[in-house]
Amino acid sequence: MKLSPARKLSLAGVALVIIGGLALVRWYRTATGPVAESGQPVTVEIERGSGAKVIARQLQDQGLVRSAAAFEIMLALTGRSADLRAGFYELSPAMPAREIAHKLASSEVVMRRLTIPEGLTIEQIAERVGESGLATKAEFLAAAVPSKVAKLVDLRLPADSLEGYLFPETYNFELGVKPEEIAARMVRELDERFAKPYQKQIGASKRSLHEIITLASLVEREAKLPAERGLIAGVLTNRLERDTLLQCDATVQYALGQHKPRVLYDDLKVESPYNTYLHKGLPPGPIAAPGQASLEAALSPQKTDYLFYVARPDGGHIFSSTFEEHQAAIKQVRSP
Repeated sequence: MKLSPARKLSLAGVALVIIGGLALVRWYRTATGPVAESGQPVTVEIERGSGAKVIARQLQDQGLVRSAAAFEIMLALTGRSADLRAGFYELSPAMPAREIAHKLASSEVVMRRLTIPEGLTIEQIAERVGESGLATKAEFLAAAVPSKVAKLVDLRLPADSLEGYLFPETYNFELGVKPEEIAARMVRELDERFAKPYQKQIGASKRSLHEIITLASLVEREAKLPAERGLIAGVLTNRLERDTLLQCDATVQYALGQHKPRVLYDDLKVESPYNTYLHKGLPPGPIAAPGQASLEAALSPQKTDYLFYVARPDGGHIFSSTFEEHQAAIKQVRSP
């Protein structure tokens, strides 16, 4: 059967469309495939307000997708053009475009684990933040102040410092989080773990929340053995109630601004409101971040007649009720 010229042109057109379509499919598959067979992950920041076109171009410029146009087409076909989220992501040139889009749309952002042990000062906590890569030490110290954190938390904060209010815990933060949000999260943890659950007991206490946290910080720094926290809190409480100098070595170290294996007699002369060898009562504020156990011990100190304690080489303490017993305990621990 002989085809007419018009029929031939029509068939030719269909063939061209098919060939073009196949070529387009092949291009699309190639363009949305991995840029490389392997490659180290890189951290990419997707800024807030970036649309699909901007993100596609950014990914192409960073060598993570083959074609910005193909990436945009893929987003449109999968209905994800408006689902991409800002944040920091770990992406690799070995990932196909579809996997990259899934990460961006699912907010699989880069997280950093930050562990804050009990008994750290705010300076030491800032060092931990710096080591985590979430912020520099200086950035955290500049942001971790009551004036910048108060609006982010419900807990009433002291006017001058967050010392003692940054709850020791292991946290997971999104890379790119603001330093003040890190501090606020730690304060909220204190609120949720202690201030709110023990609200009635704190209200019935002779001390304010600030004073309880301050006492707890002394307990945290003085007690090396968990079993002695309540007893040390009891001794310090007894001395407070008798209007006797606390004579707490940990407060002297805080006043000195450094930790020393042993506080010397000359150290006890340092002039500071935190030196409890010179000033009666609790220091103006916490000297470290107390953990849950120390906070509970400060809120409910163990009932005891002890007024003194001295540290043994193993980290425990000898407790005494009289000054004479205390002097004998000091000779005992210092004897060769």
